[in-house]
Amino acid sequence: MKKYWKWIFAAALCLAAIVFSVLVVTVDRAPIAPDGSEVGFADFNVRSRTSIGTSDAWYKVTGILGYAALAVVALFALLGLWQWIRRKSLKKVDPKLFCLGGLYVLTGALYVFFEKVVVNVRPVLENGKAEASFPSSHTVLACVVFFSASFLLEDYVKNGLLRSVLALLCGAAAGASAIGRLFSGVHWTTDIIGGMLFSVALLALFSASLDLIPAEPKESDEPKPAETPEQPETPEQPETPEQPETPEQPEEK
Repeated sequence: MKKYWKWIFAAALCLAAIVFSVLVVTVDRAPIAPDGSEVGFADFNVRSRTSIGTSDAWYKVTGILGYAALAVVALFALLGLWQWIRRKSLKKVDPKLFCLGGLYVLTGALYVFFEKVVVNVRPVLENGKAEASFPSSHTVLACVVFFSASFLLEDYVKNGLLRSVLALLCGAAAGASAIGRLFSGVHWTTDIIGGMLFSVALLALFSASLDLIPAEPKESDEPKPAETPEQPETPEQPETPEQPETPEQPEEK
């Protein structure tokens, strides 16, 4: 049972994200969007937006972090390509990079799905148009990319201090993206909550998939000394037989 608990946990998180999406579609929908369309949890969203307000600075920061997340995706794609070229076989590419690629594909598929199936539209018009806002794609992108990158730091960053610093930066970038999208005022609060739920569910699936990869035996970096061949035993020399004593000669008179 223990070997499946991560998959069970991931499935539970996926179910939670789906249930929340259904609630956003059905609970307290009212025409509060700028184009007159209905938004779920209308009273909650209006109250939270009024108390939080908007911020152009946070909007710019989250835009920069979005580009940074795409740069991380490109970096891992180049890493996989480099391993493929250097090792001359796709089978010798780190399997964790394939899991990471699958995570990116799922994230992209989620984005396309909610662009087609519009749940809510943003509280502001983008270039005069009402764009889909649920779940927050910036939140999903940043959380999935930065946290998944932190999962692989142990494999590619050997320096402990540098690894800790990079993990801290990944967490800060993901958190700042989620908070920043909320404070920027371009999303409803339920968009951020939905984005975080889907992000955690995708990351749980990624973590469970990593456990399917067999662990490689760790070899010592120091070369083993060559074993000295055993010397053949020297055969014992036979004992020299004792010589008989020479009889004493009689004295001459």
